[in-house]
Amino acid sequence: MKDRLKTAIGDITHLPVDAIVNAANRTLCGGGGVDGAIHRAAGPELLEHCRTLGGCNTGDAKLTQGYNLPASFIIHTVGPVWDGGDKNEQELLASCYQRCMALAEENDIRSIAFPVISCGAYRFPLELAVSIAVEQVAQFLQNSPLSIQVTFCCFDAKTASVYKKEIESQFS
Repeated sequence: MKDRLKTAIGDITHLPVDAIVNAANRTLCGGGGVDGAIHRAAGPELLEHCRTLGGCNTGDAKLTQGYNLPASFIIHTVGPVWDGGDKNEQELLASCYQRCMALAEENDIRSIAFPVISCGAYRFPLELAVSIAVEQVAQFLQNSPLSIQVTFCCFDAKTASVYKKEIESQFS
């Protein structure tokens, strides 16, 4: 299992994977951070398509083409805004990963890259978010008939080290 989970440092829009995950807002029409970078790299057709999807609820995910990206698909998911942990934030974040992996399986996606979801402007505590991410993805992979390679794409080495530590602790 551990061999199907890896970390990378860099720009998720450059990764040669079947699908990248977009940490989107509810409108799916672009924003700041990863969301804005993905929309810029994918090109204007992505925004046109996203306008037809009717948005996305927190904890859910929707699939689009990758357009100008190396990835064939983008899975847009809306993570929760951290508000102290008493408003189902952990369950909603877990649902993001479950829904993304389900869409990957349904669409025969064999490699997928996740950014850090909800930890930027949405203020989710990094260590808790990483624990949820690794746990949910690993649980899905254990039950999936497909062999999906998962990359957790991080902006910096500090974040990547949190993922590596969590992967090691869950699989040691």
